[in-house]
Amino acid sequence: MTFVGTSAAEWIVKYSAELGVDAPTQTEIDNVLLLAGIAARSSERTAAPVACWLAGRAGLELGKAQDLAKKASPPAAASDQPSP
Repeated sequence: MTFVGTSAAEWIVKYSAELGVDAPTQTEIDNVLLLAGIAARSSERTAAPVACWLAGRAGLELGKAQDLAKKASPPAAASDQPSP
């Protein structure tokens, strides 16, 4: 499959501008992806974007959102998650 279009980094910068907010740092992106990974491995993959949206809606810092996502996960899935 050939990639056609804008890179993820470019798209994120453009989308951030459309939203009127600063683009996330690489650390913030890494933490969002970690949160998404916790949700995806603990449930169905569709839980990943919804978990990120919920964390944003709740106004949570990403570390707190990750902790709560681990708490909501089945015990085996939560223990398999990397630490931030």
